[in-house]
Amino acid sequence: MTQNKALSAIAGLGRPITVEVLVVPGSSLLTAASSVEPLRAANRQAGRTVFDWRFVSLDGAPPPTSSGIAWPVSGPLDAARACDILAVVAGFDAARMTERRLIAQIYRAARNAALVIGIESGAWLLARAGLIDEHRAATHWEDFEEFATAFPHVDLRPDRYVIDGRFITTSGASPTLDMMVDLVRRVLGHPTALDVASSFVHDDLRAAGDAQVNVTLGDAAHDPRLVRAIRIMETHIDAPLSIAAIARRVAMSARGLEQLFSRQLGETPGAYFLSLRLAAARRLVNDTRLTMADIALRTGFSSPSALSRAFSRQYGLSPRQSRTARPGEAADVRRP
Repeated sequence: MTQNKALSAIAGLGRPITVEVLVVPGSSLLTAASSVEPLRAANRQAGRTVFDWRFVSLDGAPPPTSSGIAWPVSGPLDAARACDILAVVAGFDAARMTERRLIAQIYRAARNAALVIGIESGAWLLARAGLIDEHRAATHWEDFEEFATAFPHVDLRPDRYVIDGRFITTSGASPTLDMMVDLVRRVLGHPTALDVASSFVHDDLRAAGDAQVNVTLGDAAHDPRLVRAIRIMETHIDAPLSIAAIARRVAMSARGLEQLFSRQLGETPGAYFLSLRLAAARRLVNDTRLTMADIALRTGFSSPSALSRAFSRQYGLSPRQSRTARPGEAADVRRP
């Protein structure tokens, strides 16, 4: 694996590694937990404090998570406080967090950290602060096209997580767990990392560059052509390719790809691709104030009426009805 100076420096500190975990409102409980549980398990396996973390929020109050449960914190973010690792955990609403004071706080805090990690939608806040311009980065697959449009100077990758210099970005809860286990490996070695993974009965560690497959593929993980095909779909939500074009990119015939999807997932590639686009549309309907015309454009539908027809067939209600539903009844497709 390529040597990384920032990670190597942290691994060689010879003292507890200090970690500030900033949890912003709308973060996922699972993602927040994934950011520190491997560190807790590493301390247990090592029999000493290797990682010394604390949770903070923007104002010192427990931030509400995406499930409505408040996440306990030790206090407010102190941007002047030096730390070894700053982790910014974000989820829903990160794309709309544009308040200058918030972005300035994150920018200052990042300057006082040796390693900065944007977790799930944390990349939005790092990008808005100008921290990852000209860097490779990852974000959740549903945000891919929107993020790429908003930050053209970021080299966005459809990977589970990306390490580039002193910045790491992850695409969701499971990739965050994998990334933190990888961090443990770099600090404490491969055997300890395996013990940490085993403590979570997590025996399928994924590499940083693996695709963000958004369903459990089971045995399909053994066929890289299916994974590549899904990855292509995930990165072409706004401009869908034909199934024949996707098949050519994975060196298969269209018929062969149809058979592969049917055998592994029980549906056609066309139906699967449509479900990805509709899941992205439902998130934009429920979580943004974009017009239906904009949403149709961003998810590859020819018109708002075409979006509405497909949306209604899939979910049993129109996009406008979904948008006006009570929050507790809104779409639940985001962040598997």
